[in-house]
Amino acid sequence: MTAPATFDLSQLDPDRPVLIAGATASGKSALALRIAREQGGVIVNADALQVYDNWRILSARPSAADEIQAPHALYGHVDGNTPYSVGAWLREVAPLLHTSQRPIITGGTGLYFSALTEGLADIPATPPDLRARADAFLRDSGLDAMRADLDAETLSRIDIRNPMRVQRAWEVQTLTGRGISAWQDDTPPPLLPLNQTQAFVVDLPKDILNTRIANRFAQMIDQGALDEARANLPGYDPAQPSAKAIGAGELIAHLKGDLPLDQAIERATIATRQFAKRQRTWFRARMSTWNKITPDRLSA
Repeated sequence: MTAPATFDLSQLDPDRPVLIAGATASGKSALALRIAREQGGVIVNADALQVYDNWRILSARPSAADEIQAPHALYGHVDGNTPYSVGAWLREVAPLLHTSQRPIITGGTGLYFSALTEGLADIPATPPDLRARADAFLRDSGLDAMRADLDAETLSRIDIRNPMRVQRAWEVQTLTGRGISAWQDDTPPPLLPLNQTQAFVVDLPKDILNTRIANRFAQMIDQGALDEARANLPGYDPAQPSAKAIGAGELIAHLKGDLPLDQAIERATIATRQFAKRQRTWFRARMSTWNKITPDRLSA
């Protein structure tokens, strides 16, 4: 991608959908809210963890105050124990593309944006018994063993360091006898072709982003992330979908007395930085034609 350019909100076409991708803590949600306030539109979530109802603070979902300023959709509407896939997201986002309110779709899950603008293969959902098998396999044998079962073409296309992506590929191959790459090759047309949108990647230098990540996690603690973790403590299971919220495991460990708070914060901050690095790698590889912007280069 080219260097970030000056971006004038007044040049946006108020009738065309807006896509805003960005790494965690990059400022994409603030930009989406600004566009919605100035031009109108509904802010639509494209973050796989912000769909869950039980980690508002830790997943950095928009605040109640933000939601008053503009309409929001697909935030916090899924129970924390319920699996949620990119296919489910596409089904829910589809009707939002055909209303009187222009969608402003923002989030950090690159796969959602790719599925939206490039299409998504109709891969069968994973049955609960197979999901349980996969959870146990990953837990007992590890990521390397799960990757070893996948075909070379699939390994070349997925983020092999992301346990969720590897497990999904393993489940598909086990269920259907076909690699997920073969299913992807049978992709139908996209719901929203990229050339019909105004697409942006919010990008920051790594050092600035890392500072923002550290500051934001400290703010999450001040805003009540520990109380949120305490509310999730009864029946907490690291295998539940929403438990993948970054920092959840560390804060739960602290509440159980297994980890001092300062170490929990440090580990969660490091994990967030690692996650942001993976996000940026995806954006560079899959969104090279999107407009690259930084918050400090937005004109009034």
